[in-house]
Amino acid sequence: MPSADRRLEPRRKPRQVRAELTRERILTAAARVFAEHGYAAGTTNRIAERARISIGSLYQYFPNKDAILAELLIQHIDRGIWTDADELDLSPGTLEATVRALIRDAIDNHGDDPQLLRVMIEEAPVSQELLDAIERHGKLRTAQVRDVIVRHPDVRVGDPDVAAEIIMFTVEMNTHKFMAAPRTIPVETFENELVAMVTRYLRGDQ
Repeated sequence: MPSADRRLEPRRKPRQVRAELTRERILTAAARVFAEHGYAAGTTNRIAERARISIGSLYQYFPNKDAILAELLIQHIDRGIWTDADELDLSPGTLEATVRALIRDAIDNHGDDPQLLRVMIEEAPVSQELLDAIERHGKLRTAQVRDVIVRHPDVRVGDPDVAAEIIMFTVEMNTHKFMAAPRTIPVETFENELVAMVTRYLRGDQ
């Protein structure tokens, strides 16, 4: 895993509500600017203008646009928790529905503007906070999948830990790629094919 770049660390950690609101305004403006203009043309001047603050105020919170993009990706990653995992029906015969719930949740978590998602995936530099978020998200979501694998009576895999890692990598990578690309295939078709593939793997179909 690449080392973190300290130049990407935000300059100011908000301690007051007003400061937090300003920081969120910057991030919201940046998301719109990056989606509309792309990363190269998404300058800090444009972001400050969209946020309706001075460029000096922006630099109080972030040293550059790389740090802003890194923070947007961290927020995107931290939103990607399988929120309904504890409410699933894990009775016999529900495996396909369980897999569909996982995949639909992943699709919903990648529902950002496709252009913004592409910018985040292709351009976001590595910060320590980003590395921490990736590790935190990966451990938590993989643990959620492992719990389902262990508890569901229809699952037939040799090693639950390995199976959880395989499923998470497969679902996350394919969903990232599909949702960030120009749409030539309906989302429903993508979902159905991924559900079928993962379900067959978990059932041990030959």
